[in-house]
Amino acid sequence: MEIIEQIDDWRKRYAGWQEEHSKVAGNGDVGESYPFVKNKRAPFTPARRALPMLNLAMISSAGAYIDGTDSFDLNAPGGDLNFREIPIEVEAADFKFAAKGYDPAAVQQDLNVQLPLKRLLEFEANRVIGQFNPVFWSFSGFITDAAGLVEDMLPKLIERVKRYEVQAALLIPASRLCHQSVSLVARGLEQAGLPTMTLAVAKDVVEFVRPPRAGFYEGEFGSVAGRPDWPEHQRRILDEALRLIEPMDQPGIYQLAVGIQTQVEGERGER
Repeated sequence: MEIIEQIDDWRKRYAGWQEEHSKVAGNGDVGESYPFVKNKRAPFTPARRALPMLNLAMISSAGAYIDGTDSFDLNAPGGDLNFREIPIEVEAADFKFAAKGYDPAAVQQDLNVQLPLKRLLEFEANRVIGQFNPVFWSFSGFITDAAGLVEDMLPKLIERVKRYEVQAALLIPASRLCHQSVSLVARGLEQAGLPTMTLAVAKDVVEFVRPPRAGFYEGEFGSVAGRPDWPEHQRRILDEALRLIEPMDQPGIYQLAVGIQTQVEGERGER
């Protein structure tokens, strides 16, 4: 199965968009005319182990990198097709973000809204997951060249993930365009035999691209893994989404109940 169905047609649409977009000043938004990838089917790999037995990895498109190392190139034509392999022990204060397409204020306030390292280490300690993989992968998901992502970056990323014997992956976008990027990565990983779960707050984009598994709720760009300084909200989102990995027997986008719970709490003035 193709990661981008009818890729030649997509390239033509993208070339037209590039010509049009070159006349418009960039503001971190691809505009309404951007040709989002539209797939009809999704690859799917069933989980072969229960969640408490899985080595879970995280893949983030928020553009995180370690302070003192090279940033992602936000001016690269089509997007920066590199990724970073980062140890999970890195302290929050040592992270920087090459943010495009989203406001980094929330993740600068609380790392866990985009890089839920603390929450996933809690899940490991509480045996919700078997193991949190010792490194995670970070890239800048503001990549307009979807074909370049699939043909250049994705094979290298899959190779690194496989080297760590990862058994499932959680993918977390940051911006609207990031939802396309991480959904394509999820499709590639599942095609390579690895179950995935994609968090989503842009339902239209994941419906277009069709990642194999997605957990959707009414959240905000820049804090897709939960609201800042609200650990319980973050735990609910992650727990509910991750627990969908094992029982799902076909591709799908699931509405997370956490959105309803949060709305009720907000109406009551609770936090």
